[in-house]
Amino acid sequence: MDSLVYYLVPTLLVVGTVLFMEWFAAWSHEHIMHGWGWRWHKSHHEPHDETLEKNDLYAVIFAAFAVSLFWIGSNWFWPLWWIAIGISIYGVLYFFMHDGLVHQRWPFKYVPRKGYLKRVYQAHRLHHAVEGRDGCVSFGFVYAEPVDKLVSQLQRNKRKLDPEALQDEEERALTE
Repeated sequence: MDSLVYYLVPTLLVVGTVLFMEWFAAWSHEHIMHGWGWRWHKSHHEPHDETLEKNDLYAVIFAAFAVSLFWIGSNWFWPLWWIAIGISIYGVLYFFMHDGLVHQRWPFKYVPRKGYLKRVYQAHRLHHAVEGRDGCVSFGFVYAEPVDKLVSQLQRNKRKLDPEALQDEEERALTE
């Protein structure tokens, strides 16, 4: 029984942290990066020639947090070490999925043609289909909702943000 707990608890901490990080990353992307943290994140939504962008500072913050948890977990409270592993695994997934697959920030180009990777690719491209920070869809990095659902949401968001589109919609409703 001890060996089960010895392996089960760390495994649950790591897997749970990776799952939590996808939720937290999506939440912070929508509410912080597209909110009060837009000054850093804006660099990610604008064309540029630089290798790094101000938005990369968010990855530095997450990495510093993980390093802190490794240190605290090694010295005082061991479960934090496993949580730091989960955060680090999520960071690697983020790097490959977002920076590599979607934004092609690696030396070779690959555009997925089918399946899960295509859906993630398309979802994040739809996130960037909006100019500015308002009206975006798909804030997650590893999970992506079905593309047709995101396109519908994008169209609804556009109508909310575009007074002319809203006026046309109201006029149509009056004439029907």
